Amino acid sequence: MRWNNLSDDSRAAAPALFGTDVVTRTFDTPEFRGITFHEVRARSILNRVPGASRMPFDWTLNAYRGCSHACVYCFARKTHSYLDLDTGADFDSQIVVKVNAPDLLRRELGAPRWRGEHIAMGTNVDCYQRAEGRYRLMPGIIEALRDYANPFSILTKGTLILRDLPLLRQAAEVTDVGISVSVGFVDTALWRTVEPGTPAPERRLDVVRALAAQGIACGVLMAPVIPYLSDSPAALRETVRAIAASGATSVTPLALHLRPGAREWFMRWLAEHHPHLVRRYQVLYADGAYAPTWYQRRITGQVHELAAEYGMGPARPGAHRTPEPGPAAETARERSAAAPRGTQLTLL
Repeated sequence: MRWNNLSDDSRAAAPALFGTDVVTRTFDTPEFRGITFHEVRARSILNRVPGASRMPFDWTLNAYRGCSHACVYCFARKTHSYLDLDTGADFDSQIVVKVNAPDLLRRELGAPRWRGEHIAMGTNVDCYQRAEGRYRLMPGIIEALRDYANPFSILTKGTLILRDLPLLRQAAEVTDVGISVSVGFVDTALWRTVEPGTPAPERRLDVVRALAAQGIACGVLMAPVIPYLSDSPAALRETVRAIAASGATSVTPLALHLRPGAREWFMRWLAEHHPHLVRRYQVLYADGAYAPTWYQRRITGQVHELAAEYGMGPARPGAHRTPEPGPAAETARERSAAAPRGTQLTLL
């Protein structure tokens, strides 16, 4: 059992599934019904991305493990197997909460070895999933990043990010802040079955509109584009048109990929809802987790053509600034005189 790897106490767990300082809570309220939270004190909060990864950043921060968004394709499902939990229903309902994340981040940002590198959030599970409404970890995390003028980006499907708009504006005054919202399609029938715990696509686009109204640039990660379900020319056009109308600064498509853990859960869903597509998926993904290169290029080309037609472009990575190290007590206002204004960094 690996639960004690998440806690400050490295002694043998008792019982085996949980470390000695893990608190398990189940809330019988409509918004959390059926969800169990496991509160842990993490030993570290900044994660270095493996060198072989396709991600365009080196560091991530994940305050939660598991996600109530319940997206059937989520590639992070495999991580629940490391905790001896299943990658299906447990991933959706057994949520690990790193309750000390803000304090731990502040400590790690202040360490002499930290060089102020870009930190990406929401790349594994959504940092604005429903649990954040209760635990409110993100305000403390953003405050720490603001106080150290440390560049960061957030990718989310959650509308709760608007709660932290004042903090995001403060952070953008002293460092590079990038916001991206994930909207792979606007088909509501497909959304209800494939992303059942998320806000509707139109509500996510409302987030883009709200950010744009406040002068905060926001790109859209059009992900995933689901083969045979959301990739027709008409479906792609409808989605890109809606994204453009929201005021998004860019759109970046990403075809569905099916890593172990997610693949089994997705194929089970596919067999239940679209059994006629099972064989086609077996052929399309016969060589691994990623769709064939020809398919990815086709989707990317079509979306970029549509984006240009509607006055948008693909995402362009922003510059990462390395700030001078400073004590956590410094405020964003004190640092802003020496720090350039932030520019958008949209995740690929």
